[in-house]
Amino acid sequence: MIQEYQIRVLPEQAANEQSIKLFISKEKGMDARTIQAIRILKRSIDARQRTIYVNLKVRLYINELPQDDEYIHTVYQNVEGKPQVIVVGAGPGGLFAALRLIELGLRPIVVERGKNVRDRKVDIARISREHKVDSESNYSFGEGGAGAYSDGKLYTRSKKRGNVDKILNVFCQHGASTSILVDAHPHIGTDKLPRVIENMRNTILECGGEVHFETRMDSLIIEKGKVIGIETSTGKTFRGPVILATGHSARDVYRWLHANGVQLEAKGIAVGVRLEHPSHLIDQIQYHNKNGRGKYLPAAEYSFVTQVDGRGVYSFCMCPGGFVVPAASGPHQIVVNGMSPSNRGGKWSNSGMVVELRPEDLMDKSFQDMMNVFHTPPTPSQEGDATLHPLAMMHLQEALEAACWQQGNMRQTAPAQRMVDFTRKKLSYDLPASSYSPGLVSSPLHFWMPNFISDRLSKGFQQFGRSSHGFLTNEAVMIGMETRTSAPVRIVRDNETLQHITVNGLFPCGEGAGYAGGIVSAGIDGERCAEAAAKYCGVL
Repeated sequence: MIQEYQIRVLPEQAANEQSIKLFISKEKGMDARTIQAIRILKRSIDARQRTIYVNLKVRLYINELPQDDEYIHTVYQNVEGKPQVIVVGAGPGGLFAALRLIELGLRPIVVERGKNVRDRKVDIARISREHKVDSESNYSFGEGGAGAYSDGKLYTRSKKRGNVDKILNVFCQHGASTSILVDAHPHIGTDKLPRVIENMRNTILECGGEVHFETRMDSLIIEKGKVIGIETSTGKTFRGPVILATGHSARDVYRWLHANGVQLEAKGIAVGVRLEHPSHLIDQIQYHNKNGRGKYLPAAEYSFVTQVDGRGVYSFCMCPGGFVVPAASGPHQIVVNGMSPSNRGGKWSNSGMVVELRPEDLMDKSFQDMMNVFHTPPTPSQEGDATLHPLAMMHLQEALEAACWQQGNMRQTAPAQRMVDFTRKKLSYDLPASSYSPGLVSSPLHFWMPNFISDRLSKGFQQFGRSSHGFLTNEAVMIGMETRTSAPVRIVRDNETLQHITVNGLFPCGEGAGYAGGIVSAGIDGERCAEAAAKYCGVL
């Protein structure tokens, strides 16, 4: 017999199966000896009150053992000799598109400008060690995409639970821990995700697909308003409809599309800093305990959101027990991001702290001034044109990253400021220890960042400090800048066919196309684009 229960237990009671079994047998008046196995279906931590509880949904196997696996298997067929679809980009959007194509009987040809997930580690290490950024192999470009070495967080607010569960189950099938099916905020970890990605690639190859690394798409082949293939940096041409999943940092792709009349539009983004606290301090605050998380609780997470002067200010991509990394994808840029290993055992915790920006905000004088200084293309107010340039938000990103580069001594040394000093508009004469390995340089972020961003961040920090005592502190350091929260461009597509609105055979996909916001949502969109491509090919 199988029974399921919702229970609420102390952290030490949730620590192992035996203690959960004893708790349930006592609460439900059952004989513990009849419970042959327990499977945890969902787990979340309730830290709203001083006493911390763990909420569990559990399945009991009474007088019987489980007969099924903990995850659902997907069957992948051999697709050698089948019609092919070109998948540009091997991030989550591209990988899940390729796997779904195989399910549907189509042969994916995956083209990735960067290196495989293992080899790109060498180039990523050079950013910290030598302050050198390989423009084709970095935290954004390479197998696994931006998420591969940026934490592997799988939390999404998507309401399409069936699709989310499918994505998580496919990850488990390729080696991820089944804990991602259970935890409220699932997380694979930077140290574990590369092997999972390799296994996904191997499935594609074993089923007859192709994966080409260090092969950049240089142009689409368009004939009579129809995409029939791509040309690449290696001289190879690949023929077929195209799922374009290049990620949010492929600015050369955006420029090519715009120059060749493929319709784009500017999209809202969020911009700010990485905020880093000692992890024990976040544990103390979130768990209401001066001793921190203790033996049975994980490194604490937080989520803050408020409205300041008509725009959202919020935490983003929170990394408990993690570290801040240099995420530039080209020269003369400083971009920061955060990640955590699977055990989240580091000394620091960080998150993006960002301000919502809309395309119309580019009219703000502080943005105009910065874009003039860094010689970015003119904005509408400068041209006298009412139509916003489709790449205008991307140009703003570039100006912010260039300003950051200058403040960082034109290396990957990042400009930084203590949190309270920032709110008081004071220079930080020294900086706390940090996980950011290329190093920090004290800089008045409040002075050179556009007022539109800095003023709202300051007011947001003060609000967060009032609601969470101890959060606003000079033990925390702000590291500039977080600019790649999402794509600054949307590649416009039809809502029904998912094809580009004017170009047939082109399926803009995932985060880089403006239709996703993380690993899971990009994976979902990849599957949807694969299904749309299958309909285009007459398979569905």
